[in-house]
Amino acid sequence: MTKTCPIFLYTGPEFGKRNDAVEAVKASHKKQFGVIDEHSFYLLETPLSQVMTILQSGTLFSDGVCVVCRNAELIKKKDDIQMIADWLENPEPSAVLILVSDEISVDSKLEKLVPASNRKKFWEMFENEKLPWVTSYFSKNGYRIQQGAAKLILELIENNTQSLAAECSRFFVLFPKDHEITEDDVDSVLTHSREENAFSLFRELANNADPAPVRLEKGLQILQKIRLSKENSSVMIIAGLASCFRKLQDWHRRGESAVPQSTLQKQYRSAARVWSLKQTAAILAVLASTDMEIRSGGSQMEDILLQKMLYEIVIKGGAQLSTLAQEC
Repeated sequence: MTKTCPIFLYTGPEFGKRNDAVEAVKASHKKQFGVIDEHSFYLLETPLSQVMTILQSGTLFSDGVCVVCRNAELIKKKDDIQMIADWLENPEPSAVLILVSDEISVDSKLEKLVPASNRKKFWEMFENEKLPWVTSYFSKNGYRIQQGAAKLILELIENNTQSLAAECSRFFVLFPKDHEITEDDVDSVLTHSREENAFSLFRELANNADPAPVRLEKGLQILQKIRLSKENSSVMIIAGLASCFRKLQDWHRRGESAVPQSTLQKQYRSAARVWSLKQTAAILAVLASTDMEIRSGGSQMEDILLQKMLYEIVIKGGAQLSTLAQEC
């Protein structure tokens, strides 16, 4: 396969740079073909066969098609990998497939289908890169920021450039350019109005300084905030938590090398004290089971199922209530 092979694979937790790479492929495709149809799918929601049908069919009303397929780590079945391989034998000239995963790696057979020049892992910033990134981002936009304020931002926001850029940009709307951002400003803008997500939910659930009932109470409060926000999809909540617990599973097996960022090491060190490797595997089963229950007609019970899921994670350490009932 040559460098013009119409498949790309972008993995890793650094969402910002990873998404920039996706947009760069789209821009290049538009430059080459003109008007294109853009599609984005999550394999948690859409079967791969549907994705491939779009790639194979082409388009009648535009000059090309670009499909972004997320949760690429789920492509493991022999038939699914063969489906992509067959498409690559004779792809539509104006079609391109971009595979994306929050995980570091995907199935090795899938990875081999993508030429090395078309795949990249996007790691989170190292500790010594984060503070310069924040100060530089403010500076490029015409703002000054105190070092203490920059450090506080890093404590409050997930370690990826997309989240950092989105949250830092809020200051540009609220303050004039001759204003120096202080710790009080950060506390006012971020601490009291921070949006919660699956990753902040995991951080609270994994805080071994709190007893289980307290962690559950705080977790349920965060879950409620997420469900009331625009990012309220139960699918994404479960997917985000699953990503965290898969990383914890890797931590149990490989130690600190599984999470090279020192800020996250503290979080996963705490999580490893809360859940053993066996419990982590059981919790991943809980997440998969809850996802299946919601998808198979449990949408009306969605919030109850999500609350039950947190109870099983925090209080039962992955033991499912249905299993407990049978044992009793």
